[in-house]
Amino acid sequence: MSMKKFTFSVSFLFLVVLLLGFSASNQLGKYAYEDFETPEYCGTSCHNDFYGQWKNSMMSKAFTHDWDEIEYFKLAVPHAEKVAKLAGLKADCMGCHAPMSYLAGDIPPSKPEEGTRANEAVSCEVCHNITGFEGDIPFNFNYIMDPGETKYSSRMGKTTSPNHTIKVNPIMKTGDFCGICHNEKSPYGVWVKSTQIEWKEGPYSKEGVQCQDCHMPKANMRTAAMGAMYVDARTHLFHGAHSESKIRGAVEVQLHTNVDEAPMGDPVEVTATLFNQKAGHKIPTGSVEDRILWLHVEAVDEAGNSFHLPVNKKGFEGEEYTIAGEELAYQDMGVPLELPNFKGVRREDVPVGDRIFRMAYFDPEGRMTMQQWNTASLGVDYRIGPRESKIETYTFEIPYEITPGKVTINAKLYYRLLVKPVADLLKVPESESAAFLMNQTSTVINVF
Repeated sequence: MSMKKFTFSVSFLFLVVLLLGFSASNQLGKYAYEDFETPEYCGTSCHNDFYGQWKNSMMSKAFTHDWDEIEYFKLAVPHAEKVAKLAGLKADCMGCHAPMSYLAGDIPPSKPEEGTRANEAVSCEVCHNITGFEGDIPFNFNYIMDPGETKYSSRMGKTTSPNHTIKVNPIMKTGDFCGICHNEKSPYGVWVKSTQIEWKEGPYSKEGVQCQDCHMPKANMRTAAMGAMYVDARTHLFHGAHSESKIRGAVEVQLHTNVDEAPMGDPVEVTATLFNQKAGHKIPTGSVEDRILWLHVEAVDEAGNSFHLPVNKKGFEGEEYTIAGEELAYQDMGVPLELPNFKGVRREDVPVGDRIFRMAYFDPEGRMTMQQWNTASLGVDYRIGPRESKIETYTFEIPYEITPGKVTINAKLYYRLLVKPVADLLKVPESESAAFLMNQTSTVINVF
């Protein structure tokens, strides 16, 4: 091939990729809503328990959930209309949040209040019509869809369905199946979601523990109303970041000091050890740009006076994004919100000096962003990996105004689904930015 033809081919390929957005799938508009049964069809006549579980999970709310709706319609859609690089957003967000809308070419779908079938989000038919994924890595909804009478399952079962045929799909037993939507690259080629990759590179996958073992735990139940009982039926709870019972205690917190007693004016070294003892991926994971996990340490004397302990700096590159401050960020939201010269909002609403476990996302201009689609680079990854421990130190200079006697040092690990200043700006319901106490511990010293 001549250099001229080669240059033309590369340019043409780049143009095609640009026009298609950052999707790894080519099934936009390939089907119609009518090619898929409704969740009610599956759940009210046969798969009753699964339907009830799914209906209470985030899978059923991936499009209608308050923050997902606000993020898509207030930020992603207008951003896609203003920046050519992001033109594919309108369709690509729906590839995972409302797959049938994407497959039917209903882009952008009507808002949830209109009650269209986009509201079905990640329904029964979405997962049970997937035969595999395109390429070597599951990401950006690169599923291969095969709607029809055949439904794909992790096993054949003991009974025959009167409504459809069943075909075993081994991939449904693996974390690779989950990675189709739980791995994502931005239009700039940056991994902005990598939950399945984190699991794949961690200890659990090497031991054969799959995503389903934690998020679809086995139970003694029927998979269908007229079917047989199974001691190892997979529940369809999909509980994760939005489940308080799931994340409570996911990270252990322990404290110790270098001395048991000290006089006023002396320094006491306090050490906090955090251990990810529950998750097969990093914490936080998924929408890391939204999530915030931080450790708050304070000393309380017998009179009830409290003294905040800021974390000791470690000096690694990018550490400033892992210690709470008063800086502004997220200025790129000004583009979709049509706010010229937008100064941003506070980076986090957390006591200044607290340690934050996060990975910062940066837009093409190097500013911190919470719009994952506008992410051109990543900061230091200071999250807690599976079975990883983080050790944080604090120097407590005992003040002379403290009440002598027993002093309790408390460490509290808090978690938010969404950075509060962003939630407040966009009028997201408070439940999304509420501070949730993930874990806590304490130790005592005597002051004289």
